[in-house]
Amino acid sequence: MSDKRRDGGRPHGGLVADAPAPLWEAGEPMTARQVDAALDRGPARPTMATILTRLHEKGTLRRIPSGRGFAHEPAQDAAGLVAGRMRRELESESRRGLVLRRFVSPLSDLSESDEDTLRCLLLEAEDGSE
Repeated sequence: MSDKRRDGGRPHGGLVADAPAPLWEAGEPMTARQVDAALDRGPARPTMATILTRLHEKGTLRRIPSGRGFAHEPAQDAAGLVAGRMRRELESESRRGLVLRRFVSPLSDLSESDEDTLRCLLLEAEDGSE
């Protein structure tokens, strides 16, 4: 089965990835209808409600009772979400040291600026743990 909807819409995975954006921008809980409207070209409201429920079950969103349904808010900001994915990927590998070494090796695509940022963050973390 194809990821693409028959009507030419976005694949389901795209909707899951797009759904948190209006919540981060709003800075306040939103219902499925509000998220759907904010996406402007979103799916039907029941589809968005399902997507928000699944994101809640994964821990990406928090639910707050709102009328007869729920409003949703992000459990963390976008950077925290990406950091969590990176951490889960690292934890899934038995040779974590090798993965980290390859991540920062000269053969990686890590920019010099990102390398400098990592060095600074590691030094800050080290200084803060004393």
